[in-house]
Amino acid sequence: MEILPVEGLPEVRPGDDLAALLLASAGEDLAPGDVLVVTHKVVSKAEGRLVDLREVRPSPLAKSFAARHGKDPRHVEVVLRESRRIVRMERGLIISETHHGFVCANAGVDASNVPGEETVCLLPLDPDASAARLARDVRERAGLELPVVISDSFGRPWRNGIANVAIGLCGMSPFADYRGQRDPHGRTLEASVLAVADELAAAAELVMGKTSAVPAAVVRNYPYHPGPGTAKDLLMEPEKDLFR
Repeated sequence: MEILPVEGLPEVRPGDDLAALLLASAGEDLAPGDVLVVTHKVVSKAEGRLVDLREVRPSPLAKSFAARHGKDPRHVEVVLRESRRIVRMERGLIISETHHGFVCANAGVDASNVPGEETVCLLPLDPDASAARLARDVRERAGLELPVVISDSFGRPWRNGIANVAIGLCGMSPFADYRGQRDPHGRTLEASVLAVADELAAAAELVMGKTSAVPAAVVRNYPYHPGPGTAKDLLMEPEKDLFR
Protein backbone atom coordinates (compact mmCIF):
# COMPACT_ATOMS: atom_id res chain seq x y z
CA MET A 1 0.00 0.00 0.00
CA GLU A 2 1.18 3.53 -0.80
CA ILE A 3 0.14 6.89 0.65
CA LEU A 4 0.91 9.76 -1.71
CA PRO A 5 0.67 13.45 -0.70
CA VAL A 6 -1.26 15.79 -2.99
CA GLU A 7 1.00 18.82 -3.16
CA GLY A 8 0.78 22.20 -4.79
CA LEU A 9 -2.77 23.24 -3.91
CA PRO A 10 -3.20 27.02 -3.56
CA GLU A 11 -4.94 28.59 -0.58
CA VAL A 12 -8.57 27.51 -0.91
CA ARG A 13 -11.15 30.28 -0.71
CA PRO A 14 -14.96 30.33 -0.46
CA GLY A 15 -16.54 29.37 -3.76
CA ASP A 16 -13.45 27.64 -5.14
CA ASP A 17 -13.93 24.50 -7.23
CA LEU A 18 -12.18 22.06 -4.91
CA ALA A 19 -12.41 19.11 -7.30
CA ALA A 20 -10.74 21.16 -10.04
CA LEU A 21 -7.94 22.18 -7.69
CA LEU A 22 -7.36 18.61 -6.54
CA LEU A 23 -7.39 17.24 -10.09
CA ALA A 24 -4.98 19.95 -11.22
CA SER A 25 -2.54 18.82 -8.53
CA ALA A 26 -3.12 15.06 -8.54
CA GLY A 27 -5.16 14.25 -11.64
CA GLU A 28 -2.44 12.56 -13.67
CA ASP A 29 -1.35 10.54 -10.65
CA LEU A 30 -4.83 9.23 -9.77
CA ALA A 31 -5.62 5.64 -10.74
CA PRO A 32 -8.58 3.28 -10.47
CA GLY A 33 -8.75 1.76 -7.00
CA ASP A 34 -7.27 4.80 -5.25
CA VAL A 35 -8.90 6.36 -2.20
CA LEU A 36 -8.84 10.17 -1.97
CA VAL A 37 -8.49 11.57 1.57
CA VAL A 38 -9.11 15.30 2.00
CA THR A 39 -8.89 17.34 5.20
CA HIS A 40 -12.12 19.00 6.21
CA LYS A 41 -10.39 22.38 6.37
CA VAL A 42 -10.16 22.84 2.59
CA VAL A 43 -13.69 21.49 2.17
CA SER A 44 -15.00 23.97 4.73
CA LYS A 45 -13.09 26.83 3.15
CA ALA A 46 -14.49 26.06 -0.31
CA GLU A 47 -18.00 25.84 1.16
CA GLY A 48 -17.61 29.18 2.95
CA ARG A 49 -17.76 27.71 6.45
CA LEU A 50 -15.75 30.59 7.89
CA VAL A 51 -16.78 32.98 10.66
CA ASP A 52 -15.47 36.52 11.14
CA LEU A 53 -15.13 36.88 14.90
CA ARG A 54 -15.62 40.65 14.60
CA GLU A 55 -19.26 39.92 13.79
CA VAL A 56 -19.85 37.62 16.79
CA ARG A 57 -21.61 38.88 19.91
CA PRO A 58 -20.78 36.51 22.78
CA SER A 59 -23.43 35.35 25.23
CA PRO A 60 -23.07 35.73 29.02
CA LEU A 61 -22.03 32.06 29.27
CA ALA A 62 -19.31 32.54 26.65
CA LYS A 63 -18.06 35.69 28.39
CA SER A 64 -18.00 34.02 31.80
CA PHE A 65 -16.13 30.91 30.61
CA ALA A 66 -13.67 32.98 28.56
CA ALA A 67 -12.93 35.30 31.45
CA ARG A 68 -12.19 32.41 33.82
CA HIS A 69 -9.84 30.66 31.41
CA GLY A 70 -8.25 33.42 29.33
CA LYS A 71 -10.13 32.57 26.13
CA ASP A 72 -11.60 34.73 23.37
CA PRO A 73 -15.32 34.96 24.25
CA ARG A 74 -16.23 35.27 20.58
CA HIS A 75 -14.51 31.98 19.79
CA VAL A 76 -16.24 30.35 22.75
CA GLU A 77 -19.58 31.65 21.50
CA VAL A 78 -19.04 30.09 18.07
CA VAL A 79 -18.22 26.76 19.75
CA LEU A 80 -21.46 26.95 21.76
CA ARG A 81 -23.46 27.71 18.63
CA GLU A 82 -21.96 24.72 16.81
CA SER A 83 -22.83 22.39 19.71
CA ARG A 84 -26.09 20.56 20.30
CA ARG A 85 -24.86 19.15 23.63
CA ILE A 86 -22.11 20.19 26.01
CA VAL A 87 -20.31 17.15 27.37
CA ARG A 88 -17.83 19.00 29.59
CA MET A 89 -16.66 22.59 30.13
CA GLU A 90 -13.70 22.41 32.46
CA ARG A 91 -10.10 23.68 32.82
CA GLY A 92 -10.53 25.84 29.74
CA LEU A 93 -11.63 22.93 27.56
CA ILE A 94 -14.99 22.45 25.88
CA ILE A 95 -15.96 18.95 24.82
CA SER A 96 -19.24 18.97 22.97
CA GLU A 97 -21.43 17.02 20.61
CA THR A 98 -21.82 18.77 17.28
CA HIS A 99 -25.03 18.98 15.28
CA HIS A 100 -23.62 16.13 13.18
CA GLY A 101 -23.26 13.87 16.23
CA PHE A 102 -19.47 14.08 16.59
CA VAL A 103 -18.12 14.35 20.14
CA CYS A 104 -14.95 16.41 20.00
CA ALA A 105 -13.09 19.42 21.33
CA ASN A 106 -14.55 22.84 20.56
CA ALA A 107 -17.21 21.40 18.25
CA GLY A 108 -14.57 21.27 15.52
CA VAL A 109 -14.19 25.09 15.49
CA ASP A 110 -10.58 25.85 14.63
CA ALA A 111 -8.39 28.84 13.78
CA SER A 112 -5.32 26.91 12.56
CA ASN A 113 -4.42 27.00 8.86
CA VAL A 114 -6.96 29.79 8.32
CA PRO A 115 -5.74 33.16 7.00
CA GLY A 116 -6.51 36.19 9.15
CA GLU A 117 -6.35 36.79 12.88
CA GLU A 118 -10.13 37.18 13.29
CA THR A 119 -11.40 34.13 11.38
CA VAL A 120 -12.30 30.63 12.52
CA CYS A 121 -13.28 27.62 10.45
CA LEU A 122 -16.30 25.38 11.11
CA LEU A 123 -16.94 21.80 10.08
CA PRO A 124 -18.85 21.27 6.82
CA LEU A 125 -22.61 21.36 7.30
CA ASP A 126 -22.92 17.80 5.96
CA PRO A 127 -19.51 16.13 5.49
CA ASP A 128 -21.01 13.00 3.89
CA ALA A 129 -22.77 15.15 1.29
CA SER A 130 -19.52 17.06 0.72
CA ALA A 131 -17.69 13.76 0.12
CA ALA A 132 -20.41 12.64 -2.29
CA ARG A 133 -20.18 15.89 -4.28
CA LEU A 134 -16.41 15.64 -4.49
CA ALA A 135 -16.59 11.99 -5.60
CA ARG A 136 -19.19 12.91 -8.24
CA ASP A 137 -17.10 15.80 -9.58
CA VAL A 138 -13.99 13.61 -9.83
CA ARG A 139 -16.00 10.90 -11.61
CA GLU A 140 -17.54 13.31 -14.10
CA ARG A 141 -14.31 15.17 -14.90
CA ALA A 142 -11.66 12.47 -14.66
CA GLY A 143 -13.72 9.34 -15.30
CA LEU A 144 -12.53 7.79 -12.03
CA GLU A 145 -14.81 6.15 -9.47
CA LEU A 146 -12.86 6.97 -6.31
CA PRO A 147 -13.99 6.73 -2.70
CA VAL A 148 -13.58 10.02 -0.85
CA VAL A 149 -12.79 10.35 2.85
CA ILE A 150 -13.04 13.75 4.55
CA SER A 151 -10.86 13.81 7.67
CA ASP A 152 -10.44 15.82 10.83
CA SER A 153 -8.25 15.49 13.92
CA PHE A 154 -9.95 14.31 17.10
CA GLY A 155 -8.66 13.76 20.59
CA ARG A 156 -9.31 10.39 22.24
CA PRO A 157 -10.45 9.53 25.76
CA TRP A 158 -7.69 7.90 27.82
CA ARG A 159 -5.08 8.51 25.09
CA ASN A 160 -2.73 11.47 24.69
CA GLY A 161 -2.38 13.03 21.26
CA ILE A 162 -4.80 13.53 18.40
CA ALA A 163 -5.51 11.27 15.43
CA ASN A 164 -7.33 11.83 12.18
CA VAL A 165 -10.73 10.23 11.73
CA ALA A 166 -13.28 10.16 8.93
CA ILE A 167 -16.07 12.73 9.32
CA GLY A 168 -17.28 12.39 5.71
CA LEU A 169 -17.31 9.37 3.41
CA CYS A 170 -18.55 8.28 0.01
CA GLY A 171 -17.94 5.24 -2.16
CA MET A 172 -16.80 2.57 0.28
CA SER A 173 -17.80 0.75 3.42
CA PRO A 174 -16.37 2.41 6.53
CA PHE A 175 -15.81 -1.01 8.09
CA ALA A 176 -13.98 -4.28 7.58
CA ASP A 177 -16.10 -6.91 9.28
CA TYR A 178 -14.25 -10.03 10.42
CA ARG A 179 -17.07 -11.48 12.49
CA GLY A 180 -17.64 -15.15 11.77
CA GLN A 181 -14.13 -15.66 10.38
CA ARG A 182 -11.56 -17.79 12.16
CA ASP A 183 -8.21 -16.61 13.47
CA PRO A 184 -5.01 -18.66 12.86
CA HIS A 185 -5.78 -20.71 15.97
CA GLY A 186 -9.25 -21.66 14.81
CA ARG A 187 -11.19 -19.34 17.12
CA THR A 188 -14.27 -17.68 15.62
CA LEU A 189 -14.10 -13.89 15.72
CA GLU A 190 -17.19 -12.38 17.34
CA ALA A 191 -16.56 -8.64 17.73
CA SER A 192 -13.85 -7.66 15.22
CA VAL A 193 -15.26 -4.82 13.13
CA LEU A 194 -12.47 -2.44 12.09
CA ALA A 195 -13.20 1.22 11.40
CA VAL A 196 -11.10 1.27 8.24
CA ALA A 197 -12.30 4.71 7.12
CA ASP A 198 -10.83 6.13 10.33
CA GLU A 199 -7.65 4.13 9.79
CA LEU A 200 -7.27 5.48 6.24
CA ALA A 201 -7.79 9.03 7.53
CA ALA A 202 -5.11 8.50 10.20
CA ALA A 203 -2.71 6.92 7.71
CA ALA A 204 -3.14 9.80 5.25
CA GLU A 205 -2.24 12.28 7.99
CA LEU A 206 1.26 10.80 8.09
CA VAL A 207 2.04 12.41 4.72
CA MET A 208 -0.17 15.50 5.10
CA GLY A 209 1.02 16.85 8.45
CA LYS A 210 -0.27 20.00 10.13
CA THR A 211 2.18 22.57 8.82
CA SER A 212 3.12 21.26 5.36
CA ALA A 213 0.26 22.79 3.34
CA VAL A 214 -0.69 19.32 2.08
CA PRO A 215 -4.48 19.03 2.56
CA ALA A 216 -5.05 15.80 0.64
CA ALA A 217 -3.52 12.38 0.04
CA VAL A 218 -4.07 9.39 -2.21
CA VAL A 219 -4.14 5.92 -0.67
CA ARG A 220 -3.19 3.31 -3.26
CA ASN A 221 -3.60 -0.47 -3.26
CA TYR A 222 -5.85 -0.64 -0.23
CA PRO A 223 -8.50 -3.37 -0.83
CA TYR A 224 -11.55 -1.39 0.27
CA HIS A 225 -15.10 -2.66 -0.11
CA PRO A 226 -17.13 -0.46 -2.50
CA GLY A 227 -20.52 0.45 -1.13
CA PRO A 228 -22.92 3.16 0.03
CA GLY A 229 -21.34 3.69 3.46
CA THR A 230 -21.15 7.06 5.19
CA ALA A 231 -19.23 8.49 8.12
CA LYS A 232 -22.51 8.63 10.04
CA ASP A 233 -22.29 4.84 10.22
CA LEU A 234 -19.23 5.27 12.46
CA LEU A 235 -21.17 7.13 15.16
CA MET A 236 -22.03 5.08 18.23
CA GLU A 237 -25.77 4.79 18.84
CA PRO A 238 -26.74 6.44 22.15
CA GLU A 239 -28.26 3.21 23.47
CA LYS A 240 -24.89 1.44 22.99
CA ASP A 241 -22.74 4.27 24.36
CA LEU A 242 -21.51 3.26 27.82
CA PHE A 243 -19.98 6.70 28.49
CA ARG A 244 -22.83 9.05 27.58
